[in-house]
Amino acid sequence: MESKRSKEVAVTLTRCLCNAPPIFRQCFVAAGSFFIAFLWPIVFANARDLGQWGYQDPATRKWFNSLMLPGDHATSCCGKSDAYWADNFDSKDGQYVAIITDPRPDGPLGRAHIEQGTRIRIPNSSIIWGKGKNPTGHGWVFILDNIVFCYLPPEGI
Repeated sequence: MESKRSKEVAVTLTRCLCNAPPIFRQCFVAAGSFFIAFLWPIVFANARDLGQWGYQDPATRKWFNSLMLPGDHATSCCGKSDAYWADNFDSKDGQYVAIITDPRPDGPLGRAHIEQGTRIRIPNSSIIWGKGKNPTGHGWVFILDNIVFCYLPPEGI
């Protein structure tokens, strides 16, 4: 039933376009051409591929790609462009506060700058426990626009 209704709508729009004044048809063709020429290629662009993966060890890349949001095993923690080293932390009454220790330049990673020493409150629901051997040797916080997606405490905790 749904496809029959869709076909009827498409036929009706086509008839309206054919019977429309020439200026309307020209505008419609111009808008369609603009979409095809300028907007459609965006669909094929690689999202945030700024070369940050170029020199990444394949095992480490695989490990990063395996990190999923706690409680949602279908959604990634984001990527290297949202990840910061957080090798230090404070914990009081079960509440973690990650301390950014990442000295790497932000430009090649395509990420916003966060000063070393910045303290970030970590929601308990964002902490990833027991995700196998961390091949990087660093604690990680995945954060974008002040929203913590995932936190991996430093190894050995």
